[in-house]
Amino acid sequence: MRKPAKLFLALAMILPLAVKAAPVSSHEPEAYLDLWQLYRNTMESDPRIGGADAQITASQGQEDSAFGQLLPQLSGGASASRIKRTQGAQGNQPAQTQFYDGKTYSLNLTQALYNPAAWRGFKKYAELTKQYRSLAEDTRIQSAADLVQRYFAALAAEDELELATAERKATQRNLDSVSALFDRQLATITDKLQLSARVDSLKTAEIEAKNQIQVTREALAELIGRDIYQPFKRIDDRTLFTALPGSETDWVQSAIVHNPALRAKQEALNSAEYAVSEAKAGHLPTLSLQFGAQRSDFAYDNVIAASTIDTYSASLNLQIPIYSGGSVSARTRSLYGSQESAEEDYEAVRRQVVKETKTAYLKSFASLSKIESSRNALNSAIKSREASEKSFSFGAVTAVDVLNAVRQEYSARRDYLRAQYDFITNQLVLLRWSGDFKDADIQRINSWLTVPNPDETRKTGLKPEEANKS
Repeated sequence: MRKPAKLFLALAMILPLAVKAAPVSSHEPEAYLDLWQLYRNTMESDPRIGGADAQITASQGQEDSAFGQLLPQLSGGASASRIKRTQGAQGNQPAQTQFYDGKTYSLNLTQALYNPAAWRGFKKYAELTKQYRSLAEDTRIQSAADLVQRYFAALAAEDELELATAERKATQRNLDSVSALFDRQLATITDKLQLSARVDSLKTAEIEAKNQIQVTREALAELIGRDIYQPFKRIDDRTLFTALPGSETDWVQSAIVHNPALRAKQEALNSAEYAVSEAKAGHLPTLSLQFGAQRSDFAYDNVIAASTIDTYSASLNLQIPIYSGGSVSARTRSLYGSQESAEEDYEAVRRQVVKETKTAYLKSFASLSKIESSRNALNSAIKSREASEKSFSFGAVTAVDVLNAVRQEYSARRDYLRAQYDFITNQLVLLRWSGDFKDADIQRINSWLTVPNPDETRKTGLKPEEANKS
């Protein structure tokens, strides 16, 4: 008993030290990314948004420059002169040469009272700035729509891999059963070969799905500007999807009024109209008021004055263009063409907005109905597969029948998930074209996402026991 006691005492002394020295594992589960996190990153890093904001800055500078032409123009000047003055001989007076220095200072203030070209030019650039602001808003909305579509495309790619793997394993189990029956001469070689071919086909599908996962993540990385390796949150199975309120007519009317792309085309048309009127103003007179002040050492004709002379003036200047070689008329004609082009662009975008809004509205309601129908189809396909497997065990159906039932079940699973993703993306597309998109819409969609729990029903619609078998 003595040796075991000593051994126990030694272990009691060493064990705390070993526990203390054991390194603590720093491995923690990776944080799941959701749509709202990616949305904030996209708004900060999408180069399309940065480029649109830069266009606003450039146009704002042109607008401020044009407005500056309407404000008082103040200028000053100074000159220093070295004068050599020679006076010829007169009578008994010999020729005389004088050298003297003189300085002149001037200050002029001019204010345009009537300058239609400058005013219309300012209005032209003001409309251009509004256009670029609307385009920037449209770019942000489009970036958000792209993000949502790519996010759910990435989820769909991961679903495809999981479904292909689960279907392969289910088919492999049936293949093992048929192989055992074939060994006992209770199944045909045709059944075995068809199941084997399906397993090989699903292995290929798994490879393609893995590649598609990388492709979809690269598409997201393009928006965010960095690689994405974290797992994604997925749709909560308890989510109740509802349609957005309003009729088709309401959504179309909202789109015509609020769609930023259409509003940008209207502002571009306004700018083109102001450009035409600016060109026409080349035929109109201009009126300006000018004040001047001058201090000089010269009296007149560079003759040095006895003392500094201060001169003040006020003038009203009227300029009337008479003939400019036809350049004003030619420029006006060319700008009429630009105006007509802007009108056609507006009409083309208006028709596109109406079409896309109606299409998104119809798809949104269709995909909502499809969620329910595909859920029912999935339940029926699961029962059909279970019945086929049971009938096969009794020899009532062939292995091909079981194979078709398994294929139909997983096809139904794909349709069910795709219907959910299509509903969400179609809703956002509807908001995108209607011009009623807000950050709260991304938050609303994000509230439908949750961290997947492997102990509960998975994203593919697999039951827990089915997921474990897979």
